[in-house]
Amino acid sequence: MNAGRLTGLARLTFGNRASQVYLGLVAAVTVFVAADTLFVPHQDASFAGVWLFFLAAPTVFVFFMDGGVFGDGVAGSAAFAYAALILSVLIQSAALGAFVRLLRDRPRPAHPREA
Repeated sequence: MNAGRLTGLARLTFGNRASQVYLGLVAAVTVFVAADTLFVPHQDASFAGVWLFFLAAPTVFVFFMDGGVFGDGVAGSAAFAYAALILSVLIQSAALGAFVRLLRDRPRPAHPREA
C-alpha cells in the first residue's frame, strides 16, 4: 500500500466534518460506558455497552457472524469484541467520509437562467 493511498484513506476516515462528528459521538459514548462500568454500582448487569454496538451496527454484526471462522474461543473473547468494535467504527467512518466526498464532488446542474 503506497503512502498516497494510505493518506487518502486516513482523510476519508478522519478528515471531514461528518466522520469527525461520528467519531466524537463514539468517543463520548465510550467514555459514558467506561464511567458506568467502573463507577456506578448495579444490582444487575448494565446495558450501557449496547449503545456502542448500536453506533457500530451493522458492520460489527458482520464481524460477529464471521467470527466463528476463528473458532468459538476466539469469537467469544473480549479481545475479539473490542477489535470488532474498533474496526467497525473505523470502517463506518471511512464509508461516511466516502459518502460525503461523493456528495461534494458530484456535478451540480447549471442554474436555469444560465442555461
